[in-house]
Amino acid sequence: MTVGVALNAPDAVNQIDATVQLAREAAGAGLRSAWFGQTFGADSPQLAAIVGREVSGLNVGTSAIPVFGRHPLVVSSQAQTAQAATHGRYHLGLALGTKLLTEGGFGIPYARPIARLCEFLVALRQLTETGAADFHGELLTATTPVSARVPGAEGGVPLLVAAMGPQALRASGELADGILPYLAGPRALAEHIVPAVTAAAEAAGRPAPRIVAIVPGVVTDDADSVRQKAGEQLAFYEQIPSYARVIELSGGTRAVDVAVIGNEKTVAAEVRRYRDAGATEVVFAATEIAGDAARRRTWEILGELAN
Repeated sequence: MTVGVALNAPDAVNQIDATVQLAREAAGAGLRSAWFGQTFGADSPQLAAIVGREVSGLNVGTSAIPVFGRHPLVVSSQAQTAQAATHGRYHLGLALGTKLLTEGGFGIPYARPIARLCEFLVALRQLTETGAADFHGELLTATTPVSARVPGAEGGVPLLVAAMGPQALRASGELADGILPYLAGPRALAEHIVPAVTAAAEAAGRPAPRIVAIVPGVVTDDADSVRQKAGEQLAFYEQIPSYARVIELSGGTRAVDVAVIGNEKTVAAEVRRYRDAGATEVVFAATEIAGDAARRRTWEILGELAN
């Protein structure tokens, strides 16, 4: 099992410069990977390419690009470019997205997300592995009258999905290389998520999937106040059915119930629980919530666990 962090610097004077500096700190602490979210701000594959280019040896990943409002040809170009820039250290995460952001932001219907995800993955796999596609689905068409190959990215791009529900897990096991569950505690992983995606991969004749568990957490001696703040920031997810379900399967009622907040001993024990539940990688998110001192303290113990 490896350990990484999600990097977030939206309030910096220059987000790109600040993120590169954070990545250098993460690598210096011994962390193995840095992951970047995707909403309507910074372009995650481009940010990952810059960070991976500037910080040698650090794996970088997108977690995760919604399949609505994008096209496999465009995402393939982004992903292959990032892969070439980082010499094989880029990992692409896709997501179903949400009805709120899809319809509110793009003005397009949030319809048949699983079917769209499946078609997206099939077309994207062709593009990233061969530089060409001839895909004609029900919802998507992706063809290449000219080459879509990016020299330097010939090894392909690992494809992961932010999947937690039964249908998304089945599609990910069949068509992707792994999953990026968020707010899924060890119980949900061990009893529901890992068995489902692993069985789907086995049935499709694919290798065992990567399980990259993304966990909000921080080391602090003031757990009560930090937990209150985290609860306010994470409350948004409680309104999304897929997250509400996985929080409940994890044994919680609120999103903050899945967060890992406490001293070094607490964090180390929880990381081991994720490993025992089947996670092949644990990525801590929101480590900046209690300030820089707490973030550095968190990264120090995570770096020790990574090594």
